[in-house]
Amino acid sequence: MANASAPSAAPTMNNRYYWKATISGLAGNTLELYDFLLYGTAASLFFPALFFPGENQFAATLASLATFAIGFIVRPLGGLLIGRYGDRFGRKKALLFTLWVMGSCTIVIGLLPTHAMVGVLAPILLIAVRVVQGIAMGGEWGGSMVLVSESVPQNRRGFFSAIPNLGGFVSQLFVAGAIALVLLLPQDAQLSWGWRLPFLASIVVLIAGLWMRRNLVETPVFEESKAAEADGTEPEVRRGSIAALFIDHWRDIILMIGLRFSEGLPYFLLTVFAITYAKSIGVNAAGLQASILIMAVIAIPATCFYGWLSDKIGRRPVFAIGSAMVAITAFPFFLLLNTGSFWLITLGYILVLNLGHNPVGAVQPALFSEMFPAHSRYSAVAGAREIAGIVTAGLTPFIAALLAGPDNTRWYLVAGYVVVGAILSLIAIKIVPETSRRDLVDISRDVSDATTDITGPRNPMPDAYHNEQHPGPSRHSVTASARQRR
Repeated sequence: MANASAPSAAPTMNNRYYWKATISGLAGNTLELYDFLLYGTAASLFFPALFFPGENQFAATLASLATFAIGFIVRPLGGLLIGRYGDRFGRKKALLFTLWVMGSCTIVIGLLPTHAMVGVLAPILLIAVRVVQGIAMGGEWGGSMVLVSESVPQNRRGFFSAIPNLGGFVSQLFVAGAIALVLLLPQDAQLSWGWRLPFLASIVVLIAGLWMRRNLVETPVFEESKAAEADGTEPEVRRGSIAALFIDHWRDIILMIGLRFSEGLPYFLLTVFAITYAKSIGVNAAGLQASILIMAVIAIPATCFYGWLSDKIGRRPVFAIGSAMVAITAFPFFLLLNTGSFWLITLGYILVLNLGHNPVGAVQPALFSEMFPAHSRYSAVAGAREIAGIVTAGLTPFIAALLAGPDNTRWYLVAGYVVVGAILSLIAIKIVPETSRRDLVDISRDVSDATTDITGPRNPMPDAYHNEQHPGPSRHSVTASARQRR
């Protein structure tokens, strides 16, 4: 009798499909980051008055930013659980679930009653929605990046997998534009109904993302991994997705935490905390959003370039250059921000994010996917990244606000915090081996070594995976490949 869990025939792997999978990942990541950036901005500008009135301004801001951090605190749970589901039953099924839940929660936030309407129930509802949303988001980034990395050729993996990570900057365009329009409204309109509009508008991205994602199929790497599991020919012992993450890959988890500092700290510092800080020193909010908008536009071609470059010279050099730039530009950014000059502030954003953060962010999707084996890749990438994200991303605005103090005069402590984080990332990338040529079916091999093995010849992962000129595997070739590795 046929095995019910046997993989179906893989699709033809061609340039059209590579872009289809890539744009699907971009849509999901855009929705994910759209909410977090929008929420972070609203937590600085609107939520202290709407959900935490009665507190002094500093306490209300801290409480509002704490709800931002809550979404990150629960994300590891989502990364581990949804990731395990994706490792067992398929990347596509898991990613459809994450997109549905994320989008629905974003819309619900735009419909929530405020403190003036229902009292203390308002912040309770806000936190509850953030918890549910955070769990779904925990499985989105890792799954999207794994799906793209496993669907494209090895020699273009850095380029294609960098594109979904543009979601943060594409969403920044939407958020900056939406907030700029809301800020044009009278103050009363902003606080009564204007703040809701950007949250409700996310339905457009949700519909587009679901439509694209429903038309995807499972990756060739996942298909071969499942075939190897069915035949008992996996290249390494399976302990179970979650157990493997903490038992077999504890070292990689520690390294991933270090690698995330030079990406998470500058990004959420400059797109969330800087808004609160700039407001306290009298910088025009609309002008600041325009600076962020310019940075986000530049980030799109810059990130694609850095991803392409990592395919040519390796992940480690590109990552190290970006981390070093983050460390070098942290103090100059605050000096430029303190001038209040629109163009100098814009220059500060370009220095830290386009020259520092972008190389790091472009490399991370491919690098993280290449660090873990196929049978636990989704749960490992999603879970480990989100565990790291609690410290390196979610708590960043809150920690920065504490360091800066009630009057925001200790900006140098915030800049120092970023420098220390960037140095930790430089140490981590020094330890991590170069991964750009790894075979994602069996990460103990490089692609250049895929056709030979000390135990005998191996039918390599189909040429479509390594080179876009040939069609993808049939079920028969996938199973045969797994048997020959034995």
